[in-house]
Amino acid sequence: MICTAARGSTAIMRRLSLFSFAGYLLIAAQALAAENGALEKARRAMVEEQIRGRGITHTEVLRTLLEVPPHWFVPQHLRSSAYRDQPLPIGEGQTISQPYIVALMTELIDPQPAARVLEIGTGSGYQAAILSKLVSEVYTIEIKSKLYEEASRVLSSRGFANVKTRLGDGYFGWPEAAPFDAVMITAAVDHIPPPLLSQLKEGGRLVLPLGSPFGYQNLVLVAKTGDEDKLRQVTGVLFVPLTGHALKKN
Repeated sequence: MICTAARGSTAIMRRLSLFSFAGYLLIAAQALAAENGALEKARRAMVEEQIRGRGITHTEVLRTLLEVPPHWFVPQHLRSSAYRDQPLPIGEGQTISQPYIVALMTELIDPQPAARVLEIGTGSGYQAAILSKLVSEVYTIEIKSKLYEEASRVLSSRGFANVKTRLGDGYFGWPEAAPFDAVMITAAVDHIPPPLLSQLKEGGRLVLPLGSPFGYQNLVLVAKTGDEDKLRQVTGVLFVPLTGHALKKN
């Protein structure tokens, strides 16, 4: 009888443990659903207030900003801050740009479905992810190995299959994949890198923060048109420096 009671008691304890575990899973699932709902609401507000509200009108850019969650690309402890109107640190002295700047730079290159785009400065991978939904191929280069590894992991795990990543100095571009329909530099440089301009197709667009790497810069759009490239200053910005060869030239 003692053995039978002991076995019964053990069975009851197992059932209770299973119920407790199931209850924990249910609570965890509910908490995750609540968090995802709050983040989705924040993303809609971000697009309406920070992006569309500031004059971004490109329909596909707006759609993509709604589809791709920026909180995928920031450290875990900053997930709730990913929709704020500000850059956020991602480690290695680098930042993820505020969503408006990502949208603005994307709109400026006028992304087309068949286009091939080169991005200099992968950073978190967020800008590359946005581009991947709008163009045929994205080539992105990151000089810092930890950022390269993390961005490559996130982009791959999240299914951005048309993004090719490379560890290296983006100043020299990706010559074997050139020419590109557009080039985007996501770090400050005080001149337009000649290798990148040479890898841009005729009629292509290059956007970059041009000016002192250690002060304010102007976001500039370069249109490659024949012998005389056209430059247009868009707005004042503040980006971290383009490191590597770009800084060695100073």
